[in-house]
Amino acid sequence: MNKFASRLTTICFLLAVGCSNSTLHAQTPLKVFVLVGQSNMEGHAKLSTIPHIGMDPNGKAMMSEILADDGTPNVIDDVWISYLSTKGVKSGQLTTGFGADDNKIGPELTFGIYMQKRLNEPVLIIKTAWGGKSINTDFRSPSAGPYPFDQDTLDRLKEQGKDIEAIKRDKVKATGFYYQQTIDHVRSVLKDIKAVYPNYDASLGYELSGIVWFQGWNDMVDRSTYPTRDQPGGYDAYSSVLVNFIRDIRKDLSAPDCPFVIGVMGAGGPVAKYTKDQQRYAGIHQNFRDAMAAPAAQPEFKEKVVAVLTEDSWDLELDSILKRDNAIRNKINQAKKNDSLLELAKQLNQGKELNSADLEVFKTLLRQNKLESAILESLRTQTFTPNEYAILKIGKSNAEYHYLGSGKILAKIGKSFADAIPLNSSN
Repeated sequence: MNKFASRLTTICFLLAVGCSNSTLHAQTPLKVFVLVGQSNMEGHAKLSTIPHIGMDPNGKAMMSEILADDGTPNVIDDVWISYLSTKGVKSGQLTTGFGADDNKIGPELTFGIYMQKRLNEPVLIIKTAWGGKSINTDFRSPSAGPYPFDQDTLDRLKEQGKDIEAIKRDKVKATGFYYQQTIDHVRSVLKDIKAVYPNYDASLGYELSGIVWFQGWNDMVDRSTYPTRDQPGGYDAYSSVLVNFIRDIRKDLSAPDCPFVIGVMGAGGPVAKYTKDQQRYAGIHQNFRDAMAAPAAQPEFKEKVVAVLTEDSWDLELDSILKRDNAIRNKINQAKKNDSLLELAKQLNQGKELNSADLEVFKTLLRQNKLESAILESLRTQTFTPNEYAILKIGKSNAEYHYLGSGKILAKIGKSFADAIPLNSSN
């Protein structure tokens, strides 16, 4: 066989294999994943924080999946999404902007990227998320029953002169509202998948392949529903309602054995690494995390329900930088309170007396309300390395309870969800 014929045979073989793989993928049901939760499932990481991912040598590959070389967002091949939140429904091919607003991302982005890589076939994500919602009320599922008012709460409301009957009526109306919104949206999308994913082959159907639950903050801080939250077992009611949620959502979506991932609240990072000022609520946080993870250990959920500790995705380096920067700000605020900004400015001159020219500059900045900013930048320059300073500038875009609005943290969380879902053996 001559070289040309040999090359032609090789090309034909590779084409045949490629066609075979394409045919194989085309003959499987579309894999559908439901992501549901509150504000952290919405996602509050601004796009400006994404380059921080690439500042970590281990994150360069992930960032290249999200952004093109010119910095524009990639549109992810073979991944489509329909997202219901406060602003209504947003659907299309997966890219950035499916977070809390068009300028943000949540865990859906890297979840879709890495789930598609794991399956090597098309993926449809159906996401529902609303900020400030609890499982004890808003996401409470039918078999959990009505919201139970404890007597202490009722007595307190009565002492405050509140209309208890009106409060009860409002609670009945709110209970389960967002659970039903989730069920309705998922059913609506599945009824007309082509409206979201144009290449859907109805003859092959779809498979509900996983549900991810990422919620918790509103329950964790709810003293009324969890009056003994600082004690072991204080959040047992959360575990109980979550067990009902898992059972009910599987039943209502006709997927009784659907894999389920619990994204355990981890804002602040591992409790074992909390700093002194965090210790006052460390016990409460750990109690809640234990309660969130507990359903995964139930025998009925064996191998199909998995708890993912999102604390493992917390960025300890960014957290440390922000705490040191906060100490700088506190120092400046104290000087401002004591009317001693000029004295602090002198300290920045390595203890030397300011010459008259420098002193006049500082006095001018003080009159223009710019001295505070000048001192802040000077202290930052002395405190942080150039790399740390760069991280400080782009790493955070929101509060700690929103995982600092960090693209790096939420990207890691999304990937951890995709990695954790126990796929069926056929996948």
